Amino acid sequence: MLLDPSEQGKASPPTHWRPGGGKVFCIGRNKTGTTSLEKAFRELGYEVGDQVAAELLCDAYYFERRFEPIAAYCNSAQVFQDVPFSYPYLFVYLDQVFPGSKFILSVRDDAEQWYRSITRFHAKLWGTDGAPPTMEQLKNADYRRKGFAYNTVKLHGTTDEVPYDKATLIDHYNAHNKSVQDYFKFRSNDLLVLNVSKQEDHARFVEFLGVSSPNKDFPKENVT
Repeated sequence: MLLDPSEQGKASPPTHWRPGGGKVFCIGRNKTGTTSLEKAFRELGYEVGDQVAAELLCDAYYFERRFEPIAAYCNSAQVFQDVPFSYPYLFVYLDQVFPGSKFILSVRDDAEQWYRSITRFHAKLWGTDGAPPTMEQLKNADYRRKGFAYNTVKLHGTTDEVPYDKATLIDHYNAHNKSVQDYFKFRSNDLLVLNVSKQEDHARFVEFLGVSSPNKDFPKENVT
């Protein structure tokens, strides 16, 4: 989706950015350390977008490919992470609306590790006896609104019969990461790929942002 020039003024960034950068979008899929990144940004003094407000934009706009209201919401802060910013292809639109922004793709050690993490996390939230939830449980989950959890899982491309099909989820994870890296292939200054479990990546993180930090590692948050 290309930016309608009439929408450009609605998405112009405010002037109170933290020294050392403009907008930053964290576009790694969920369960790749997005919550740890959020805390790291807050510790550095960045204004991070409200996640609840962002999630409530998903059903109304993302799935209908109406991205303009999401861009307008991005006037509310400087850094954005998790849903819907971790969803496929939204980063392309945001790159057009907010030229000069930086993007961070968080990843796990491998796709298998990500699959184990997301299934454990969803089992804890919505499943029974440690098992990943069924589609019926997802449809009835009382998170944000009924149907939100269902749409979140369907985004992976799985079926109602096997909502956590391993091969499908792993293909989705790999495809998202590849699409991001392909898009920024010749723009290394605009994309940072990092793993929050690696201490050396914290130094790369602050260097990418052009700031300094008293910390040597990412905070460990929401670990599964």
